[in-house]
Amino acid sequence: MSEVTYDLLRARGLTTVFGNPGSNELPFLSGMPDDFRYILGLHEGAVLSMADGYSLVTGEAAFVNLHAASGSGNAMGALTNSVYSHSPLIVTAGQQVRSTIGQEVMLSNVDAGTLMRPLVKWSSEPTCAEDVPRTMSQAIHTALQPGRGPVYVSVPYDDWAAEAPAETARLLDREVHGAAALSGGQIGDLIDLLEGATNPALVLGPAVDADHANAHAVQLAEKLRAPVWIAPSPSRCPFPTRHPSFRGVLPAGIADLSQTLAGHDVILVVGAPVFRYHQYVPGKYLPDGARLIHITDDPGEAARAPFGDAYVAPIANTLDVLATMVTASDRAPLAPPADFPEVGSTGSGLDPAHLFALLRGAAPHDAIYVNESTSTGDAFWAQMDLSQQGSYYFPASGGLGFGLPAAVGAQLADPHRQVIGLIGDGSANYGITALWTAARFKIPVIIVILKNGTYGALRGFSKILNTGETPGLDVPGIDFVQIAEGYGVRGSAVDTAEDFTTAVKSALAAGEPTLIEVRTTFGQS
Repeated sequence: MSEVTYDLLRARGLTTVFGNPGSNELPFLSGMPDDFRYILGLHEGAVLSMADGYSLVTGEAAFVNLHAASGSGNAMGALTNSVYSHSPLIVTAGQQVRSTIGQEVMLSNVDAGTLMRPLVKWSSEPTCAEDVPRTMSQAIHTALQPGRGPVYVSVPYDDWAAEAPAETARLLDREVHGAAALSGGQIGDLIDLLEGATNPALVLGPAVDADHANAHAVQLAEKLRAPVWIAPSPSRCPFPTRHPSFRGVLPAGIADLSQTLAGHDVILVVGAPVFRYHQYVPGKYLPDGARLIHITDDPGEAARAPFGDAYVAPIANTLDVLATMVTASDRAPLAPPADFPEVGSTGSGLDPAHLFALLRGAAPHDAIYVNESTSTGDAFWAQMDLSQQGSYYFPASGGLGFGLPAAVGAQLADPHRQVIGLIGDGSANYGITALWTAARFKIPVIIVILKNGTYGALRGFSKILNTGETPGLDVPGIDFVQIAEGYGVRGSAVDTAEDFTTAVKSALAAGEPTLIEVRTTFGQS
């Protein structure tokens, strides 16, 4: 059974396995062919996030192998990010021998099919050994169909020694094609709405970047001469940040978002939920006189939205058709962007905005940024020049522990573009073991730790919620350079602009995993 399953994985391009094994997984792993590679992580949360980063960059499915219920449970926090980034992860776990599961012996995955629900798109344990390959095939196709997302399969370890039915070979060349698109009438209605708008606005989400549709979005914005915002809580960058149409990231509160869009009569949201709010700032969903149209490839996003008219359709195809067919507007062209804000640092440590400005000057123009410095978002978007597809990733559900291992997985996926992880010192500890994997597999990722000794995002929320000083907000006394060196990663600590720039240039030239610990101003990372 394991042989035909590996044939199936090979046929689907799933020859990289991210995992942390336990005893239940050994019978499957013992048969791994030579053309597969096993990327070992030291904690299941880091394993899942490495696979997530790898999948986000490749745009393809990634295969994850975890240990029973305990290992799967360790990965579930990281899995929340994969759900909302629509990452097609095939998450598998070993199970005890079939005849002993009901006894709940040690390392049983009790009621395995329900363990990951409701997070995953689909979850199953095959009813018999002969159904393992078909179940794995169903998992792969389900993960990759719109809207994409992770799936989970638990396999009793004695199944791998069973004989596969001869007809199983039919799974190897089977394809499942998606062909939905908007009708001519629906496209016509959308074009009439956009062309008839007095002051249209575009709001773009992560699915635009994921579907390689950024150029189509630029063409549509230019023809409409419309401003463009990124939907709140962005996990990707779907539009060039120095384009004249770019207006930044929408705020994540209802009233604030509505106020930002005031004056627009037609708001076209593409590739994002409506909306991923965060701070509870109640108010009207839309400004007076505005109509919202929502285009998404995820039926769930369309169904759960509390307002607006939704179309479920492929993102790239729909944007391409709209951008090609809409008539160019005669509205005045939008002004080019202003110069980057002047920034600097005073006193001890670097201001985060200053750090990002320095990084913009030193890093390659096509660098990929994986950001988990959760309270420096405004400074990041104000200072960075992101113009290429697939340049930015952030934990899609806000779950910490994504950033550092996802940066490792992203660099493994694309060795031709430099990946730079921007990680707050609070969140770094959730996925720190990924440094070992970077060292073990010689993955030349650069990790920048923004160190201020506190959970900066929580301090920001303490002001919003008016909670004052509460326990558990500070994390002083961590030496990330020593930790990195202990895992086999070169590291340095800096606290001045000159030293930071020197450290970045040295890391770029080194061609090996590098950690740079940067002391930043208090309350910013």
